[in-house]
Amino acid sequence: MGEGTFGKVLECWDRERKDMVAIKIIRGIKKYREAAMIEIQVLEQLGKHDKGGNRCVQIRNWFDYRNHICIVFEKLGPSLYNFLRKNNYRSFPIDLVREIGRQLLECIAFMHDLRMIHTDLKPENILLVSPEYVKVPDYKSTTRSPGSYFKRVPKSSAIKLIDFGSTTFEREDQNYIVSTRHYRAPEVILGLGWSYPCDIWSVGCILVELCTGEALFQTHENLEHLAMMERVLGPLPLHMLKRVDRHAEKYVRRGRLHWPDGATSRDSIKAVMKLPRLQNLIMHHVDHSAGDVIHLLQGLLRFDPSERLTAKEALRHSFFMRDHFRR
Repeated sequence: MGEGTFGKVLECWDRERKDMVAIKIIRGIKKYREAAMIEIQVLEQLGKHDKGGNRCVQIRNWFDYRNHICIVFEKLGPSLYNFLRKNNYRSFPIDLVREIGRQLLECIAFMHDLRMIHTDLKPENILLVSPEYVKVPDYKSTTRSPGSYFKRVPKSSAIKLIDFGSTTFEREDQNYIVSTRHYRAPEVILGLGWSYPCDIWSVGCILVELCTGEALFQTHENLEHLAMMERVLGPLPLHMLKRVDRHAEKYVRRGRLHWPDGATSRDSIKAVMKLPRLQNLIMHHVDHSAGDVIHLLQGLLRFDPSERLTAKEALRHSFFMRDHFRR
């Protein structure tokens, strides 16, 4: 069903329960085994508190086979990333973004209440519960290829969060690098220590991606990434730039980002320059409720983690107060 650095996921038939399951088979390497044991511990904790089992993926069982930890999960639909990819990276309707965002934030609020930080939120780690979809006319299609006049929309907006191998319990001053690049918060890159708000930043990036169909910050290097953030969201606060750790000092000169002087190439500068401001980006893709979405995203994507909305605050935002979309 999928493959990653950790190993692979197979679709299997459970002969006792007479239904399909997904089994995550971990490579027999020490660090992956350790992450798998953390994941099992986290899943069992979450399962104990998530009574209806409708927030995070449910663990059915686990076993150790020839040095491979194997974790048995309920079988779910495709990841949001795979759904977008098969849909030629076309955006989701805003009502669907609202429902997915609501569930995602409910799940994060639930984890944060249990003192857990996911640290690797991205569309690959959010699965639709059902693989079913409908085809609807795509009026915004610019390509002329056959089939491009229709886009897929999931029949149900129900989602579940997966992959708790990087989940950590809250501690003081966590400084190591977390999150997949595109969804990594500025405080992580600048080495300022991170906590719950790093998950919230990732949620902001994911919601933009669902609205537009494409990842917001497509980059592979830190300075370019920070420059992209400034381009989309405005300047980084001085007090954050003043406190960068020694690894990140090279990105700052005289109290501001060392850009474009520090850029590795002309192409890098071009990549940053072609990015629009957040408001323009959203208005280009979202017809109704664009104002609400922009306001919510500005709260989720605040540079200063202490000023970022919490998951519970975000859930009270007017964007989520609209009519409930059918799940």
